[in-house]
Amino acid sequence: MVQKIAVLDYGMGNLRSVSKAVEHVAPDAKVRVTDEHAWIKAADRIVFPGQGAARDCMAAIGEHHLNREVREAVQNKPFLGICMGLQVLMDCSEENGGTDLLGILSGEVRRFKSDMPGDNNLPLKIPHMGWSQVQQRQQHPLWEGIDDGARFYFVHSYHVVPRQPEVIAATTDYGVEFVSAVARGNLFAVQFHPEKSADAGLRLLKNFVNWEPS
Repeated sequence: MVQKIAVLDYGMGNLRSVSKAVEHVAPDAKVRVTDEHAWIKAADRIVFPGQGAARDCMAAIGEHHLNREVREAVQNKPFLGICMGLQVLMDCSEENGGTDLLGILSGEVRRFKSDMPGDNNLPLKIPHMGWSQVQQRQQHPLWEGIDDGARFYFVHSYHVVPRQPEVIAATTDYGVEFVSAVARGNLFAVQFHPEKSADAGLRLLKNFVNWEPS
């Protein structure tokens, strides 16, 4: 039976590059960028990408009426969040003086401090942009075949701070150690962009496509 993979389309993010990367690792699957509720409900797996501002993202999710679909998918099928697709799972963000998020995971989203020291004691650049090491903090099927400390590509100014340490799947150092991946049940979400992260990113996507949560 042909596997259906929905890449959620709520009008934000590099959806095409994500869908192309998923198609590359799952050539026999039917991959669709969509906001059609019936197709999302029928899909076997969900990818929730995104980038930009949290408030705009939440507004776009509401305009596309995807709140319920996201919540149901997190409960019922393999779910991969990417970048903003990780951040919006938290309770709230510091952005714009405070932005309510989906509250699927307990925690908040904080901005990197602008005075963090970097090379030669100069302040680190915000946003954090480029390749950084990802340290795996728990065993998980999505890490299969990926070296601990492998580099992935990041573009972000905010990072998640989960309240439950058991959901932390990976951390990365950028002035401070921040959470770069979380996992719970059939949910896995990352701050980096696997679709832009060469072999390691493609391997993570392939692992997701083959993942059968217990």
